[in-house]
Amino acid sequence: MSGFTDLGYARVDTDREVRQGLPEVVYAPGKRPEEITGIVTELLARSTGPVLVTRVEADVAAQVDVPGGSYDETARVLVWRPAPPGSFRVCLATAGTADWPVAAEAEAVCTAIGLTVDVVRDVGVAGLHRLLAVREQLERADAVIVVAGMEGALASAVGGLVECPVIAVPTSTGYGAALEGVTALLAMLTSCAAGLTVVNIDSGFSAAMAAHRLARTTARRR
Repeated sequence: MSGFTDLGYARVDTDREVRQGLPEVVYAPGKRPEEITGIVTELLARSTGPVLVTRVEADVAAQVDVPGGSYDETARVLVWRPAPPGSFRVCLATAGTADWPVAAEAEAVCTAIGLTVDVVRDVGVAGLHRLLAVREQLERADAVIVVAGMEGALASAVGGLVECPVIAVPTSTGYGAALEGVTALLAMLTSCAAGLTVVNIDSGFSAAMAAHRLARTTARRR
C-alpha cells in the first residue's frame, strides 16, 4: 500500500492518522473549493478522526460541498467529526484583544481534536495583576498556549510561573518596530524562562498541534 491517494492535484496522506493520531489537516490557501471538497471527502472516507481545513475564508468555506461540517469564521477553520473532550487540559492565554484571531485558531483546532481548553483573555504584561489573578487556572493546565504580539513578553512571564510546557505564539500585532511579529518571535526565542516552545508568527494551528503531540505522548505513558 502506498499510504497516500493520488487525486491528481493532491496526494492525500492517508497514513497520517496511523503515524500521528490525526488525519492530515488541509491548508486552504491556494486551493479551489472543489479541490478542498475532494481532499476532505477522501480523508473522511479513509480515516476515523476529525478532519479539519484551516485558513479558509468564509466565501470559500461556503463552496466546500461536503455535508456535516461546521465553520468558525473568526478562526477560519472547517471541522468534520470533532473529537469529544479529553482529559488533557490546555490553558490558552492572550496578551491582548487584538491577538484573539490567532488564539481563536488555536482554540478551534484544540477543541476539534479533543483537547479541553480554558481561555484566559487580555492578561498582557502592561497590567501584570491581571495575569496573577488567573495564576491558578494556568497552574491547573497540562500545557499553556500563550498568544502575544508587541514585544511578546507574556510568554516569559507565564514561563516563569508554571511548571507545565508553555507553547508561545508570536503575533503580528504591534506598531512599526514590532516588525509584523518578528520582534515578538525573537523575544520568545531568547526568553529567560527556559524551555519555551515557540511556533511561527500567527500560527495558532502549530501551537494546537504541539499540544496534541504532548497530549498523545502523555496518554501513552499513563
